[in-house]
Amino acid sequence: MDLSTNTSKILYLDCSSGISGDMTVGALLDLGADRDVLLEALKSLPLEGYRTEITSVTKSGLKACDFHVILDERYENHDHDMAYLHGPGHESEAPGHVGHKLPEHGHPHQAHPHSHGRNLPDIRRILSEGRLTPHALELALKIFQIVAEAESQVHGKPLEEVHFHEVGAVDSIVDIAAAAVCIDNLGIQDVIIPFLTEGWGQVRCQHGLLPVPVPAVTAILTAYGLPLHISSVEGELVTPTGAAIAAALRTGGQLPAEFKILRTGLGAGKRDYQTAGVLRAMLLEAGSTSHDRVLVIETNMDDCTGEAMGFVMEELLEAGALDVFYTPIYMKKHRPAYQLSVICAPEKRQTMEELIFRHTTSIGLRVSEMQRTKLSRKIISLETPWGMADVKMCQYRNEIYYYPESDSILQLAKDNHISFTEMYHEVKEYAAKNHTVL
Repeated sequence: MDLSTNTSKILYLDCSSGISGDMTVGALLDLGADRDVLLEALKSLPLEGYRTEITSVTKSGLKACDFHVILDERYENHDHDMAYLHGPGHESEAPGHVGHKLPEHGHPHQAHPHSHGRNLPDIRRILSEGRLTPHALELALKIFQIVAEAESQVHGKPLEEVHFHEVGAVDSIVDIAAAAVCIDNLGIQDVIIPFLTEGWGQVRCQHGLLPVPVPAVTAILTAYGLPLHISSVEGELVTPTGAAIAAALRTGGQLPAEFKILRTGLGAGKRDYQTAGVLRAMLLEAGSTSHDRVLVIETNMDDCTGEAMGFVMEELLEAGALDVFYTPIYMKKHRPAYQLSVICAPEKRQTMEELIFRHTTSIGLRVSEMQRTKLSRKIISLETPWGMADVKMCQYRNEIYYYPESDSILQLAKDNHISFTEMYHEVKEYAAKNHTVL
C-alpha cells in the first residue's frame, strides 16, 4: 500500500494507553510503513550495540506490531524491566519480554558511561552521517531538539551541555530515528493527537525515583501545549521519547467532523500495566467539509486612531486570530466609527481580549459563539513557468479550487514585470491545468 504521495491523508494517534518510541514505530509499521526502508536507514547509522526485531504479538487480546530494540549486554538500560522500574512485584509477564536481571551492585548505567553520555552534537552527528531522507533527518533532529530543551530546563544547564541519559541511550536513538523514517515513508503531514494519557506513581531512572509524569515529560507538555489526562493506572505511560515524538508530529487536536478510516495500525508497548498497552494509529481521509466552533469578538470605537487599529490587527493575527477586520459604522450623535471584529478559536478568547483592551480605546466587548463549516484545504508549493508559487488548494465534493497566495503573486509579478491581476490569473489557471491531485 503506497501512501507516500497521498497528501490528503490524516494520521490520528490514539494515546489512551500512553505513547513511547517503540509503540510509535510499531504502530506506523502496522499501518503500512515499509520495514525494508526502515531497516536500511537504521543500518546506515554509525551506531553499534543493538539489533532489532519486528514481530507480531498479542496485547489485551489484540494483534499488534512489536518493534523491539535488543541491546547488547554492555548497553542495557533496563527500560523495560518492570522490577527495576517499579520494584519487586512488578515483574513483566508479557510473553516474549522477559525482565532483565539487575546487577548486584551499582546503577545499571554506571559501567558504560559512553552508552548514555552523548550530548546533542553527538546525536546530530550520528543522525547526519546516516542515509536518511532530508525530511526524515529534519524530523529526527527536531524530536531530539525537543528533548534537549526539556532536559536543559529540568537540569538547569545550557542546551549544548546537556548529556542525555535514557534518551541518549542506543535504543532511544534508534526509536526516534525509526519513527522519523516511518512518518517520512508514509508521507504523513497532518497528525491529530487529542491528548496524552499518563499514569501515576513513581518510576526509577538515572537520577533515582521520580514522580510520574517525569520532569522531562512535564517540560515537553508545558512547552508545546499538549493536553494531558491522568488515568488510574499506576505506572509511566508517557515516556520522554514518546512525548517528544507527539510534540514534533502534532498539527492539531480535533478530528474532522466526518472521515473514512482507511487503515489501522497497533504498536505494542513492552511494559505490562493495567491498560491495553498499545498505541493505535489510524489513517483517515477527511470529507470535503468539516465543522468547528469559533468565537466572534466585536467592539465599536469612535476615538481610536488608524495607526493603533492597524497595530492591534497585526498583534491579534500574530497571536492566533483566524481573521480580523474593521467595518465602517455610525454611532450615536452621527459620529463616524469602526467596528472591530475578531474571529478566533474559543481557547484564544482571553488572549484576544487582553490585546484589544491593551492596544485600543475599547471599554467593552461583545462575544458570540458560532458554528463554522470549512472546506478541506492545504497550501501547495507549485513550480510554474514564472517561478515557485504557494497556492491554496480547496476541495468541495469532487471539485478542486485553486487560490494563489498573495505574497507569492506579489513577488512573481515583480520578478516578471507584469501586473498583480494578470499574474494571479496565470498562476491560478496553470495550477488548475497542471497540478495532479494524488
